[in-house]
This record gives sequence, C-alpha cells and structure tokens, in this order.
Amino acid sequence: MMCAIHAAARGDRVLLIDHAKAPGEKIRISGGGRCNFTNTGATARNFISANPHFAKSALGRYTPRDFIAMVDRHGIPWHEKTLGQLFCDNSAKDIIAMLVGEMRKAGAELRLGTVLESIVRQEDGFAVTLGGEGAASVACRQFVVACGGKSIPKMGATGLGYRIAEQFGLAVTETRAGLVPLTFGEDVLAGFREIAGVAADARVSCGKTSFDEALLFTHRGLSGPAILQISSYWRERQPVRVAFLPGRDLLAELKASKRENGRRTIVNALGELLPKRLAAHLSALHGWSGTMGEASDRRLSAIAATLQGWDLFPIGTEGYRTAEVTLGGVDTAGLDSRTMEAKSVAGLYFIGEVVDVTGWLGGYNFQWAWSSGWAAGTAIAERTGR
Repeated sequence: MMCAIHAAARGDRVLLIDHAKAPGEKIRISGGGRCNFTNTGATARNFISANPHFAKSALGRYTPRDFIAMVDRHGIPWHEKTLGQLFCDNSAKDIIAMLVGEMRKAGAELRLGTVLESIVRQEDGFAVTLGGEGAASVACRQFVVACGGKSIPKMGATGLGYRIAEQFGLAVTETRAGLVPLTFGEDVLAGFREIAGVAADARVSCGKTSFDEALLFTHRGLSGPAILQISSYWRERQPVRVAFLPGRDLLAELKASKRENGRRTIVNALGELLPKRLAAHLSALHGWSGTMGEASDRRLSAIAATLQGWDLFPIGTEGYRTAEVTLGGVDTAGLDSRTMEAKSVAGLYFIGEVVDVTGWLGGYNFQWAWSSGWAAGTAIAERTGR
C-alpha cells in the first residue's frame, strides 16, 4: 500500500492485488490490535541481513518522523511505550484506513480476493495473469513484489515472493522463523509448565547479542519480548543465557538480606527479588534449601551467579505458525538499495519482509515496510511520471 501510494503520485495507473478479503490483515492483528507502527530509534543497526548496510538508504531517506507526520495529518492519536515503540491509541484499523485513503487519493486501484497465477517477462514489461475475484490479464511496465514471508500461514502467508525471485534468477537466502517463542525438551518443559504465566525482567543472550526485556514462561517453553528478540539470533544447538535482575549487584543484595534476617529461608529471600513461583521453581531445581543464615558467602555467590547466568538449551521454535517475521529472503546482493529494483531484471522490485532485511521486535519491521515501499514507489514515479 505504501509503494502504491507513492508510485501513483504522478498520475500513472497502479494496481495493487491482494489475495485476502480485506486489506492490511497483518496490520490489523499487530500490537494487540493497536499496531506498533514504527519505532523512533529505527536505524539499520536494528535489522538482521547478510548485508547490514543495505537498509541504510531507504531508512535514511524515509524515516520514522516521516511516517509519524502522515499519521498526524490523518489525526490518528498515538502514544509511545517503552524503547521508542509507537502504538495507535484506538485501533490498528486507523492505520489501514489511512493507507487505503491515501491510495484512493493517489488514484491507485486495490483489487482484493485476487491471486497471481503467472508473470512473464516481455520486452516492454510484464504480462500478468490474475485469478480469483479480480481475474484478468494485465500488462505492466513495473512489477513490485510485496507479499511478505512465510510467517502466520493461517492469514494466508506463503513463499510466493521467493518463488517469483527464483523464477527471475534472483538468489534467496535461507529462510526461518524469527521473533518466535522457543521450545524445550520434556525434561525442561515439565518444570516450565509449573510456572506457566510467570513473567520476569531479564537479560537474554545468545552469543554476543543480548536484550534486556521481559521473558514469559509458557506451557510450550519461553516467550515474551526478550525471548522473541533473541530467537532471531539463535541457531540450533546454541545455548541461551538468562540473567535475572540485570544490572544489579545480586550478591550484595543477598548478603544484605542475610544480615537483615538470617532466619529467612533462601526461597523466601529470593521471592522478594523474583516472582515467588519462579523463586520456588529455581530453588527446587538447583537445591537451594535452608536459611539465609546457614548460607555461606560462597554459596550466595554461586546462587547469584546462577541467577545471572542460567544457560538453557532450546530444541527449536514454535515455527512460522506463531512467528512474527521471516528471517532471510530475497538476497540484497541482487537489489538496488536506493530503488529496491532487481539489478538483473529491469522493472522488477522487491520490498518489505520478502527481502533479506528483518527488524527487531518493536515497530522496526513496519518501518522497513514504509521505507522500502516509499523507496520503490518514488523510484517508479520518477521513472514513469509525467
């Protein structure tokens, strides 16, 4: 929709096809129905790609400020949550209505319930065959692939964009689920089920990458913002390290608790620092019994070290079913970073999630959609406008 708005800005005919029955379905369900539509701190460093520099051009030329300005022009109320995340006050439907309205104003046509049956390269563009409710044969000079990745297949997500890329000889990097809960073997999961629903602030790390946000224990494993973030960096057989109460001198706090009340049990002392159910689970798991007064400084040091360095070994993720994004995609080496056009196929563009550019949790992937859509749309308008 963002690309269509800007591609139609100079009067050229633009047709947007969508196999869904309603526009912007992923927008509608995002952010708990309130759409985390951008992040004020979005830069290329918040994205994962084989080429970490590729996203700089589009993100630098169409920034969060530019999208916020559009939201403000439409009088859509919004608020900022933590870490620069911006949400609609009312509903994600406000963002969809804004984009549909901008398309209508620009003269772009939206055809829903329509599927791509074939696309063939011709000397002056492409011959496109459409099926479904909008069945037709269409000729176009430019063809933009903006159909996202494989995440949330129940909403119609497929690998169509990757197949189109491969049809025209473009490379596609390995794809996998990102921003997704982690799963564990039954030996670990049995304990997690006892504390399902418990959330705690933590620093979650994998390799050299860390995120300080909440994690959530579930019946299937671990979720919550910190886990979703680190899942994009985790690979099979790697450990994930959990550090509760990050940035605090936990040993000093345990020693202080011992001085204040040595008769307090270790589990009760930990229950004043962590959710009580979590403290009980960890105490049982690691055998932390007895009173604080009985615990030597060496034992308290070991407890603190475990709480701030708990290594866990996931066996997998929940997959595309619940993943918010798809990692990998159309290889950026084959695309022009300023226009998003395929270097080897004039008039063919790839934008958004279908490209090997994946953002962190918190509005970054929407900003990439707006920025890459703007980049392709303005490039098309400049080439074909009159």
